[in-house]
Amino acid sequence: MQLRRTSCAIAAAGLVAAGAALGAVSAVVPGTLTPTDASPTVTMISSASPPRPLSDKQPIPMMTAPNYRAIVEQNASTVVGITTIGEAKAPQMQNPFGENSPFSQFFRGQPGMSPQGRVPTRGLGSGFIVSENGLILTNAHVVADATKVTVKLSDNHEYEAKVLGSDEATDIAVIQIDAKNLPTVRTGNPETLGVGDYVLAIGAPYGLEQSATAGIVSAKARSLPNDAFVPFIQTDVAVNPGNSGGPLFDASGAVVGINSQIYSNTGGYEGVSFAIPIDVAMHISDQLVKHGKVEHALLGVSVQGVNQSLAQSFGLEEPAGALVAKVEPDSAAEKAGLRAGDVLLSYNGVPIRAAGDLSSRVGLASPGDKAELEVWRDGKTKTVVARLGALSEVASADGNGGSADDARLGLAVRPLSPEEQRASGLLAGMLVEEASGPAAEAGIQRGDVVLSIDGEEVSSAEQMRKIVGKHDDRVALLIQRGQVRIFVPVGLG
Repeated sequence: MQLRRTSCAIAAAGLVAAGAALGAVSAVVPGTLTPTDASPTVTMISSASPPRPLSDKQPIPMMTAPNYRAIVEQNASTVVGITTIGEAKAPQMQNPFGENSPFSQFFRGQPGMSPQGRVPTRGLGSGFIVSENGLILTNAHVVADATKVTVKLSDNHEYEAKVLGSDEATDIAVIQIDAKNLPTVRTGNPETLGVGDYVLAIGAPYGLEQSATAGIVSAKARSLPNDAFVPFIQTDVAVNPGNSGGPLFDASGAVVGINSQIYSNTGGYEGVSFAIPIDVAMHISDQLVKHGKVEHALLGVSVQGVNQSLAQSFGLEEPAGALVAKVEPDSAAEKAGLRAGDVLLSYNGVPIRAAGDLSSRVGLASPGDKAELEVWRDGKTKTVVARLGALSEVASADGNGGSADDARLGLAVRPLSPEEQRASGLLAGMLVEEASGPAAEAGIQRGDVVLSIDGEEVSSAEQMRKIVGKHDDRVALLIQRGQVRIFVPVGLG
């Protein structure tokens, strides 16, 4: 099962028609049995103690479904289609033996082995209007790397849009078109949304504009891999590629989320979709409009969930909270006195039920904010106050992690964990978390391990920065990819 963004690359796509059978469900309600025909030969036997009911729960009253038609009629004009044009580097294979190997001559001229330049890309997504002067919310991945963004309104008018800012961490982007007096959505409160509540999505799946689909809320505050900042709303609403950035409405017609991702083995809808809560989106969009970027806060801890066994080990009454596995040196957490083995029970008075609760609350705070933490330590609670740092300051005091000179090299790296060291058989090296710019153009990928630069073994981002700083135009990186080691020459930006 894979987590997939739901923007859509324009390609040949097949349409599958699906039918649904609707049936009426009748309920039998227990009542009083009254004989309809009396007879002197029939003896009625009553029990002194009637049978005990299986449950004392009262029947739940029936409710009518929302007026989906009215929701669509009220909001369809606020939903837009988004088309993007951009460029991507053409796929290129790496010579597994290195350029200086005697075997290199056998790879030169082979398809995919020579630089092919950049190829044009096109994509589809959705969005919705939040201000009369043309501000539109969508997903960051919809407009990522786009050189041209076109917005199509429900009345078929088209506008070229400007990207005011995007935040990859929360997958939120704000774009603007030159138009006035536009219809806008009404924002709701995701906190009042409950599991089982009706919701409706409008978007452009596979480019099919103004498509509406409905369902219910399946779960709330769902944490997803690589998306620690967002407490997602999980639904069973049919969301497909092209729906990304479109609104999720509640039963009153208010926007409560932005459709963003799906779990899928096929690339299409399989019953599980995720939306970013609208309060999170508006918080991020306000910063993007004002500053063009977002500064996320950082506490400086690695945490994990608390299961029943851990709760018993630490003497907790219930399996809840965020267990601190590591405290980063010189971080806000270390300065506040947090240590490994602490269990964080609440953040500014709000209970922490799962590890993801802490990540989302810290990530959506601002650097410098005060965090009052209820901590379980040595069998009792205590209060710890931390002044949050900035996520941009990801390099720790000893320089082990972070960016290895983004502008010149284009790598975000971190040390290998003990588990990764055991699995790879490597004792040192820096794992590539993200490659861009010169490094990406040279073919370095996420998941590669940098072993050395120009023959000098590396063990920290700071060391890599110093080595790169000694060169003017080019360095040679020894990379391990799987079981293969290759030298990759990288031109410095």
